[in-house]
Amino acid sequence: MVLKLPCQIIVWDVLPAIRAAIAEELIRCGSAQQDAAEILDCAPSAISQYLSGKRGYRIVFEEDIRSQIRDLAYALHAGKEIDLASRICKICVKMREGEQACGSCEDEDA
Repeated sequence: MVLKLPCQIIVWDVLPAIRAAIAEELIRCGSAQQDAAEILDCAPSAISQYLSGKRGYRIVFEEDIRSQIRDLAYALHAGKEIDLASRICKICVKMREGEQACGSCEDEDA
């Protein structure tokens, strides 16, 4: 059995899923794929892969997380100054609190 560390799950599964969800919402808001790529600081091909389900597809978000992602995308689309890294981190932390990402993400005292 291969052990997947919580950080690996976050990097390989959670963050791509959050970025894919933001990209989807940006497109729903009316952003072009090129604009979404610039907002998310990624290649337009990554946006295409997010939208086609080839990348970032492993997680179905609970409604409270989906709502946070939607609010973030609307703010980004509107051109508001957003600390994107901080907002994505807050979404990730909220997922970990709800154990949506994985069951082993709680802090442990060593």
